[in-house]
Amino acid sequence: MRVAILGAGSIAYGNAALLASLGHEPVLWSPSGKTGQSIVAGRPLAATGSLDGSFKVTMATSAGDAIAGADAVLLALPANGHRMAMDAAAPHLASGQIVIISSHTSFSGLYIAKKIAERGLDIPVVVWGTTVTAGRRTGDASVNVSTIRSKVDIATIPASAGARGLKICQELFGDRFVERSDALAISLSNLNPQNHLGIALCNFTRMEHGETWGQNENNTDSVGRLLEALDAERLAIAEAAGYKVRTIREHYNLSFHVEPGPVGEMARQLAARGNGGNGPDSIDTRYVLEDAPFGLHPTVLLGKLTDRPATLHQAGIDVFSALYGRDFASENDLLDDIGLETMSLAELKTLVRDGWSASQAK
Repeated sequence: MRVAILGAGSIAYGNAALLASLGHEPVLWSPSGKTGQSIVAGRPLAATGSLDGSFKVTMATSAGDAIAGADAVLLALPANGHRMAMDAAAPHLASGQIVIISSHTSFSGLYIAKKIAERGLDIPVVVWGTTVTAGRRTGDASVNVSTIRSKVDIATIPASAGARGLKICQELFGDRFVERSDALAISLSNLNPQNHLGIALCNFTRMEHGETWGQNENNTDSVGRLLEALDAERLAIAEAAGYKVRTIREHYNLSFHVEPGPVGEMARQLAARGNGGNGPDSIDTRYVLEDAPFGLHPTVLLGKLTDRPATLHQAGIDVFSALYGRDFASENDLLDDIGLETMSLAELKTLVRDGWSASQAK
């Protein structure tokens, strides 16, 4: 199948290499237009790590060119680029296609679903709880794939199109997807923002000094306890909203195949195996710039909706805002258009289940 991949970073390159290895036709689009010029010139995409080889991929010059004729449109870029990419893509989408978001943060699935409803199109939006691949882009046409996850939670907006969404994802990436009830369950299953908060905050000066440091070996027992305390807030919100989600320990066990136990202990198992790679070597990192406004802030709002305050999540936003001299909560450019802050929990659950009607979207 032809797959338009909106993005040209680590996750986009990892997905492109994996799709090409499975016999599909990935077409990348770089929103900045700067990345992938060697691919434009005909150079193959080289992958190392968990996926090894050189793969033929294409780099489109515009979102429209990437999307034209695609069976699926995969959004694979940081959440602070979702609105820009979705606004660029929306006019070119056509009924019969499917949109996939890797991974779902800040209810961006509702944002693009609203754009689709405004045009009266029949396009399901599939949201993933995390990425299928993890790694780092190592050059203009190269990527190191550190992980190919064996289990990824997904849901579809509207939920009635779930079977179609699951089938397409399986045809593209294989039998690794676990269907959840709706997109709110997916949002509550995404552990990356809370995990990145603890890891980045506790290793902040390493990032600011530009050090090279192993992420798992520095995910110590103390950091692990912080991650589990953050996880307890997420679990309380999920329970109050009526959802059963995996704990951080279950996530580590299923995603990385380590024996269950305290998070610090599980991280040591990963470090001993050489898994996980290095942490960020700059404070200009998605662990903060993406996850504070688009991951932690929505969790805080969900805590208010469910009367389960996410005090540690809010503290993390406040500390990061002080460290950077910014107001990270105000940098979220999706939630105002979705209207999350003015919704009730019941209204939000209806919306993630049924999607937008044409009249609601307008």
